[in-house]
Amino acid sequence: MAAAPAEPGRDCPLCPRLAAFRADNRAKFPDWHNAPVPSFGSLDARLLIVGLGPGLRGANASGRPFTGDWAGDLLYGTLLELGLARGTYAERADDGLELIGCRITNAVRCVPPANRPTPAEIAACRPFLAAEMASMPGLRAILALGSIAHDAVLKARGVRKSVFAFAHGARHRLPDGIALIDTYHTSRLNTNTGRLTDAMFRAVMREAIEATG
Repeated sequence: MAAAPAEPGRDCPLCPRLAAFRADNRAKFPDWHNAPVPSFGSLDARLLIVGLGPGLRGANASGRPFTGDWAGDLLYGTLLELGLARGTYAERADDGLELIGCRITNAVRCVPPANRPTPAEIAACRPFLAAEMASMPGLRAILALGSIAHDAVLKARGVRKSVFAFAHGARHRLPDGIALIDTYHTSRLNTNTGRLTDAMFRAVMREAIEATG
């Protein structure tokens, strides 16, 4: 079993704006998670899926990435369809869902106001993402959901953004041999406007699975 990476504490102070937002949400919604959201899945997985950050009423409430919001419906539905998960996704952290061969994390661990982290906040969380990847000995592929996740992965791996441009469906080979695959984020905006369809996301997920071989 791989060693667990460093994780931000429940009251992580690194980002004052996010800490203040977290405190406000604890007062408004005392039954929610309202803390940095831990990754989901085994460190022995060959595929790491990286999102932007927790949604206010999704992962920030449930305590599990992409759980309880619109973006999780497409993500977990596709993982179940393609054999990367088993069980039932019921939009709760205790629904018993298990991931198979993949792990899910976020570039920013705390929910940002309006889903918009600042560059400084992304940079502050970068060591946790770097530690996450370093703690996955079998890592072969990374799926970046959106350009912010793409850029965060590159910086965490010590690669300049200008080397690999984000594009939906793009597959990059990082200097250490790990594949980086890009997709538009599974957000409500992208799916409602047709920018990202179920078929498009399914195709990218199949590309990511292939890259783990």
